[in-house]
Amino acid sequence: MKIKHLTAVFLSVLLLMIPTFSVSALSESDIASPAAVLMDANSGKILFEKNAHDQRACASITKVMTLTLVMEAIDSGRIHMDDVVTASAHAASMGGSDIWLEEGEQMSVDDMIKATAVASANDAAVALAEFVSGSEEDFVAAMNKKAADLGMTDTTFKNCNGLDEEGHITSAYDVALMSRELIKHEKIYDYTSIWIDELRGGETQIVNTNKLLKSYDGITGLKTGTTGDAGSCISATAQRNGLSLIGVVLGADTGKGRFKDAAALLDYGFANYETRELRLQEELSPITVEGGMQNSVSISCNDSTYLTLPKGEGGGLQQHLEIPESITAPVAKGDVIGSLRFTLGDEEIASFAVTADEDVDKKSFGSILRLLLQSMVKL
Repeated sequence: MKIKHLTAVFLSVLLLMIPTFSVSALSESDIASPAAVLMDANSGKILFEKNAHDQRACASITKVMTLTLVMEAIDSGRIHMDDVVTASAHAASMGGSDIWLEEGEQMSVDDMIKATAVASANDAAVALAEFVSGSEEDFVAAMNKKAADLGMTDTTFKNCNGLDEEGHITSAYDVALMSRELIKHEKIYDYTSIWIDELRGGETQIVNTNKLLKSYDGITGLKTGTTGDAGSCISATAQRNGLSLIGVVLGADTGKGRFKDAAALLDYGFANYETRELRLQEELSPITVEGGMQNSVSISCNDSTYLTLPKGEGGGLQQHLEIPESITAPVAKGDVIGSLRFTLGDEEIASFAVTADEDVDKKSFGSILRLLLQSMVKL
């Protein structure tokens, strides 16, 4: 244990020497790795790409999708963090990065997620997949369905941990898509931001494979991967000043190279872009209803979106709220009453409907009689 601890400390010192960059422009030649993407996680806008749709192996970046399905199962109540997972012979047989699970060994879902996210444990990933779906085969089918739902047209999963297998492919763009989906489950940051931790009551120490955690300001995750077919890969997530970025690097020659390229992508994004949330900035007052059984109806606009802008170009962003002074009954809940528009210069950026929150019947003899009878019943 002491040797392991000293090794981890030594690595920490070395990793603080990984350079970061301040760049106002970024070209494909600045990224040594063969494929890369930089995405704004909030808006989904691509800020940089290099061979973004080239199909490649991605090693343990695969676990981004595995963890996505696990987090969905937790959020839906199908499984729970304190559930006990029993390792099968199949899970225990995995090679590569692992936590040396033995057949029949038990760990909580929480610890299995920690092992998968922090130590990139192939055996833990398979154990989780079997716990969620009954078998790795069924889980992989769910992975491919989720990939299709997300529009990941470059991707085919053959396993849940990323070990090299013919036909197991994705692209930098697709990795960004599934990374964006995973971080919607903010609980995952509790794991991906861990540097050093323990399992088995302190008997097993794990160190995060994402070395940017010790060298990059604002880093939050997400996943690394290395195999012979894939090379060195990373999906790096970071947040600063309201901007959330995903930097994907596939096929780097070395681990240091992937971290350097990922840092360059993130630096470029933080230096040059900002994100604005486009949503209603004021509380709406009820609107007058003419000829209705009530004189007014409450209205709302709950839609929103994000806009990614080059820094300094958001000064002309304007909100336009268009609502009539009154409307005529009848009114149905959900009826469009007006609109909320956002413009930048002469361009409309987004438009949302303002809708009625409730029904308002038209005033009539019958409706007045019904109201009177209801009042008498209550008396």
